[in-house]
Amino acid sequence: MKNLFILLATIATMAFSAQFAVAQDETAAPDSAAVQDTAATEEVAAPAEANPFQAAPSEVPLHQQLKTKFIEGGPGFMASIILCLIFGLAISIERIIYLSFSKTNTKKLLEKIEAALNEGGVEAAKEVCRTTRGPVASIFYQGFLRMDQGIEVVEKTVVSYGSVQMSLMENGLTWVALFIALSTSLGFLGTVVGMVQAFDAIQAAGDISPNVVAGGMKVALITTVGGLIVAIILQVFYNYIVSRIDSLSIDMEDASISLVDILVKHENKK
Repeated sequence: MKNLFILLATIATMAFSAQFAVAQDETAAPDSAAVQDTAATEEVAAPAEANPFQAAPSEVPLHQQLKTKFIEGGPGFMASIILCLIFGLAISIERIIYLSFSKTNTKKLLEKIEAALNEGGVEAAKEVCRTTRGPVASIFYQGFLRMDQGIEVVEKTVVSYGSVQMSLMENGLTWVALFIALSTSLGFLGTVVGMVQAFDAIQAAGDISPNVVAGGMKVALITTVGGLIVAIILQVFYNYIVSRIDSLSIDMEDASISLVDILVKHENKK
């Protein structure tokens, strides 16, 4: 009996000790987890606090980005598109300069011509037109050269030579339109070639994955973007030049009508 009592007491003591140990572990677990979280937070915050003035990574310059995209888009297609832009801009700038020098104050010119006719006759009017810059003065000069043939011949000459001056002002615009169409077409051609390359890569790999398709798709998209950007730039210049030519042509027609009126008045005075 005594041995049985000692055995039961030993078992009870062991059970109580086990329960107490488990309770201590459960109580200590949240504390240790909190300590670990605190330590991790301090470790994460430490680098940020240690380098408060750390410089941000430098951005890639714009010219370097353009160079990278140029190479990724394929030097052949991108070089052709850039050439279209260069030639188109060169012709557009030349036309803008030419049209700027072609602008004439027609009202002032007509006043000088009328005063010259009244004072020195046709020869004085010719001299005024010869020393004045612009297509309007050139048209008037051609008209005065045929003044001895009558007002009707002068009027026909002014109209005919006006068409010649219009052609001179529009010279080169067909090339700008060509470069607009070429840049767009080259961009779409690069798109088609890029798609063909993408499908060739898929066929060679036997699998459709982003890494396989990305190369050809990148060529397709970059060439399309480049061609459209060049076309938009040249189209703006083209429309500006056309608007300047329209403005000059209206001035030429209005001034031609006024010249005929001045000549008729001058003939009636004789």
